[in-house]
Amino acid sequence: MLFNFSAISSRERYKLLLSVVVPRPIAWVVSLDLDGVLNAAPFSFFNVFASDPAVVGIGVGSYDAGRPKDTRRNIRDTREFVVNLVSEEMAEAMNITAIEFEAGTSELVEAELETIPSVHVKPPRIAGAPAAMECELMQIVDLGPEAGLILGRVLALHIQDEFVIDPVRNYIDTPRLKLIGRMHASGWYARTSELFQMSRISVADWARKKKAGDI
Repeated sequence: MLFNFSAISSRERYKLLLSVVVPRPIAWVVSLDLDGVLNAAPFSFFNVFASDPAVVGIGVGSYDAGRPKDTRRNIRDTREFVVNLVSEEMAEAMNITAIEFEAGTSELVEAELETIPSVHVKPPRIAGAPAAMECELMQIVDLGPEAGLILGRVLALHIQDEFVIDPVRNYIDTPRLKLIGRMHASGWYARTSELFQMSRISVADWARKKKAGDI
């Protein structure tokens, strides 16, 4: 079936995209407003886009017309934020911070989350998160009147010691992080604990396979 995006509403496009672009990693963003009030919120329109410089991107919309989310406003005003990654054991706390509380309510307090001071930026990181990235704003790309793509330069990456196999070789025990991702409909998530491995094929190996009739 063809879904013509020019003929359907933005809400319908949203539902369709969320149904097929899965799983999506979750950026659990901690930011500060100009008065020093902390905000924490999860976003699944998120990924890493470069390593030199190290860049992450987060798509942030609005609550409704003309009312941008606190995260987008805070990052625009202060140019700093922390992206925490969400493990299975932190899932419920993350879900609490997704509640649309009244302005001035601390999501971190409501979720009973402890924080640890960052090294390069003012917003702290979430103590229980298995990994966290300290970021500075590079650019906000306007995607429309109510949406923007936040591009952040990663200044530092914190990973809890228990998940570091070899700090010299930068070997991380990724499966043990037990990170989760967003799936299709509201409330559905995926675990990253069920994996399979498939090696990349070189041109030479592909040629040998064709010659041997293995494909």
